[in-house]
Amino acid sequence: MTAHETSASPAALLDLARDIAERAAGVALEARRKGISIAATKSTPTDVVTAVDRDTETLIRSLILDARPDDGILGEEEDTHVGTSGIDWVVDPIDGTVNLLYGIPAWSVSVAVVQGPPDPAHWRALAGVVVNPVSGEVYEASAGGGARRNGVAIHPNPDVALSRALVATGFGYAAEQRQRQARALLHLLPRVRDIRRIGSAALDLCWVASGRLDAFYESGLNPWDHAAGALIAREAGAIVGGAGGGPESSELLIAAAASVYDDLAALIAEAQAGA
Repeated sequence: MTAHETSASPAALLDLARDIAERAAGVALEARRKGISIAATKSTPTDVVTAVDRDTETLIRSLILDARPDDGILGEEEDTHVGTSGIDWVVDPIDGTVNLLYGIPAWSVSVAVVQGPPDPAHWRALAGVVVNPVSGEVYEASAGGGARRNGVAIHPNPDVALSRALVATGFGYAAEQRQRQARALLHLLPRVRDIRRIGSAALDLCWVASGRLDAFYESGLNPWDHAAGALIAREAGAIVGGAGGGPESSELLIAAAASVYDDLAALIAEAQAGA
């Protein structure tokens, strides 16, 4: 029995999550270099899955279960594995699949460890790692342990005013949802510095944590899209929440520097009501 199997401390889980995420990122990057194609679609014809997504999740699951066979796993590409330990891993093997497909260097491997029901409103996030395989950047955090990029502590930008905030967002795959999101965006755009659409929610959250962005919001996210990134943002000092002052959910996730969060949340509520 390994130390990973006997310890569920956030620090020990982070060590394991980092090792798994980095190994998976290396395999995924090598597969991308060899060439890639669409293997299937999901919710719409534009919501694609590649063999790299599937193979990377299979690898991550095998590494988790080798180290901690009693833990559960919630992933994007395969069925939920129900564990008995009370610890669950929330995995997005490739966050930003369209970027991966087109060779845009903004896709990531996201691995989080949580305790409690696999629902962001009720779980306690223990550890999270997001790796950008192309840049080699490794973002990580553990509960109460702060957040780091490649081992160096990170923090959001201080003293950000809404009118000077660089805000990222994302869009759903269904046409009707995109229309609503676009209408809301038109309300926001004149009131902030500018808008970015990166294409990986996990990286968006890490970039808020490290000051590359001042804020990020999106509706329609799944738990695996933000489980690791939300912990990293929080541990860096950002505020993360959802609609009406509640926790983040599929309805809405907002992450922002503390100085701009309240103003942005009010503006998003206004925009969504109008849309």
